[in-house]
Amino acid sequence: MSALRQALADYFAVRRALGYKLARSEKLLAQFLTFMDGRSETHITTETALTWATLPNGGRDWAFARLSVIRRFAMHMRGIDPKTEIPPTHLLSRQPHRATPYLYSPADIAALAAATDTLLKPHRAATLRTLIVLLSVTGMRVGEAIGLDRGDFDVVNGVLTVRNTKFGKSREVPIHPTTVTALRNYLHRADRPRGLSDVQPLFISEVGTRLQYNGVQQTFRRVVHCAGLKTRSASCRARLHDLRHGFAVNTILDGYRAGGDPKGRIALLSTYLGHVDPGSTYWYLSAAPELMSLTGERLERHLGGAA
Repeated sequence: MSALRQALADYFAVRRALGYKLARSEKLLAQFLTFMDGRSETHITTETALTWATLPNGGRDWAFARLSVIRRFAMHMRGIDPKTEIPPTHLLSRQPHRATPYLYSPADIAALAAATDTLLKPHRAATLRTLIVLLSVTGMRVGEAIGLDRGDFDVVNGVLTVRNTKFGKSREVPIHPTTVTALRNYLHRADRPRGLSDVQPLFISEVGTRLQYNGVQQTFRRVVHCAGLKTRSASCRARLHDLRHGFAVNTILDGYRAGGDPKGRIALLSTYLGHVDPGSTYWYLSAAPELMSLTGERLERHLGGAA
């Protein structure tokens, strides 16, 4: 193993100890080092990094992402190898374009649940319907939900244990008794397929395997079409992930409606959603007109009282 590849292995060991998974970064950096080997180079240079990042296999955003991965590794390497060059941040840029959250109304969620009946196989329909409902009342990530095993569902105490989440952490998610009942009924369906391994997933496919992320997304898009949910703008279309946005917004809205201080809910919500940084939680609260209206009304009352 070359010194550079050993340094790469050490780099990932350190970052994964901090909770990062870095599967894509590992793949990209391995490809970059192979590219360097082909050029007989042993030190990272800006020119080589830029050449590899802009190879014709993706657009501008993809090149930016590839160069960013190299830059982070180069910053690590600079302390080991003074000949390392760190690519400047201005070399490539991209336009920020986060999708606008599609905030579902209760009627929208009911329409989605009803539209699952258009799926031909009853168990498949029940699986997606139960998944949609679970995501809407817990704000879990899609990957977290389909990664649950039967053993992660504590029926007695009404708790789901989410393991190895986005940042390598686990957390317990308390759920409402009605959600417990819905999950229990789903698990005890007479047409539930037999699992193909000793580890039994909570959500199971028609062939007895764990659901796959891409397959779930594809089926959800079909259900959205059948439910008649229309795209609201070029950046706002119904996505499964937006059920997480809706849960976050509704949690804070409930705090405002109850007349209490919603600030205290932010920390609890951040923990419940599995966020490392509360700033990520605030992003989930954006683009909600009703929430902005209630915030404005509270500010006006505060300013009026201070006058």
